[in-house]
Amino acid sequence: MSPGSSLSIGEAVTSLLRDGMPVRFTAYDGSTAGDADAEIGLELRTPRGLAYLLTAPGDLGMARAYVAGDLVVTGVHPGNPYDALRLLQSHLRFRTPTASEAFVLVRGLGLSHLKPPPPPPQEHLPRWRRTVEGLRHSLTRDAEVIAHHYDVSNRFYELVLGPSMAYTCAVYTDPDRSLEEAQAEKFDLIARKLDLRPGQRLLDVGCGWGGMVRHAAREYGVRALGVTLSREQATWAKEAIDRDGLGDLAEVRHADYRDVLESGFDAVSSIGLTEHIGVRNYPTYFSSLRDRLRPEGRLLNHCITRAHNRREETGAFIDRYVFPDGELIGSGTIIREAQDAGLEVMHAENLRRHYALTLTAWSQNLVDHWDECVAEVGEGTARVWGLYMAGSRLAFERNEIQLHQVLAVRTGEDGADGFGLRPSW
Repeated sequence: MSPGSSLSIGEAVTSLLRDGMPVRFTAYDGSTAGDADAEIGLELRTPRGLAYLLTAPGDLGMARAYVAGDLVVTGVHPGNPYDALRLLQSHLRFRTPTASEAFVLVRGLGLSHLKPPPPPPQEHLPRWRRTVEGLRHSLTRDAEVIAHHYDVSNRFYELVLGPSMAYTCAVYTDPDRSLEEAQAEKFDLIARKLDLRPGQRLLDVGCGWGGMVRHAAREYGVRALGVTLSREQATWAKEAIDRDGLGDLAEVRHADYRDVLESGFDAVSSIGLTEHIGVRNYPTYFSSLRDRLRPEGRLLNHCITRAHNRREETGAFIDRYVFPDGELIGSGTIIREAQDAGLEVMHAENLRRHYALTLTAWSQNLVDHWDECVAEVGEGTARVWGLYMAGSRLAFERNEIQLHQVLAVRTGEDGADGFGLRPSW
């Protein structure tokens, strides 16, 4: 192809593939690539979609085009594109063009496509622009990014998460258990690890919609306090506590965990909060939770982890569309920081495969309630959720990320920890 000749989109795509296109690809200019008989297809429907792909290479450009509806995946439901993602991740391999090849490709497709279109409204600001909201993981900035994800719509979360309103990894005693049974088992496993008993005091930081608070109060007679940075979650949780008649035992506050002044708790649970803390803030985080505990009081830290302990930024799609400022690290770092804060680590458990099962159930809920979800939050946001949950499921299945529960205790000055010689849970 000469430098000045035009190029079809299908030709451009084909020229960049190492092993061919594993799905059928069609573009708005009428060109195609890949197997015409493939069950799964990609349709690039608009010039704007092409501009997204060219101006933000990688997962961000693909995500922008997909969320905006300019890139459509056929053969799968938009609420659960898992089969398409698995196929593409396993078999789609692009080669890196030389500078001269890249110039020819872009010129052949049209230089006008190098003007970046405005991103979809669901996209959060890039990291460097969030400094106007405060330093990373400051009180102000944490509140803003938590609202971005969790204050979407309580009704939307009810449809996707189910009656438990638990937005964390469930625990499946066997793979045929229902999502509700598995979420109940997760809360009860945490209660058993914490050795909760009637009359004790529990602090649940990052409590979400109050699932652990209500379970501890209802099933164990514990006086439970939960805190969340999401105003929508706090409102829903307070209504659920009243509805369940647990107001004398359970409380949820719209507050940061750093604002909790009470101490002497028998137990602290942190279920899905550590991902939002920031690794550099772990010393303060674990020290703060230790200070909330009485001697022999237990901490259960439940969070997504990496399969290694190297520092890595979260990918652009997750950071811009799902969890702004989220950070992950390996369980070794979690354990080290807890120990350095003066906590004795007693037990760690990896629930990686359980999270893949949990995401499978959430994805099915989104598919089953797709029309109502779209009516509630818009198709773009529903697409974000379908893509992110399917991609996360793949990551857990492939051991790219994990889920660890780490149980620790504030050991007394005399070395007493309150544990038996063997685990009781």
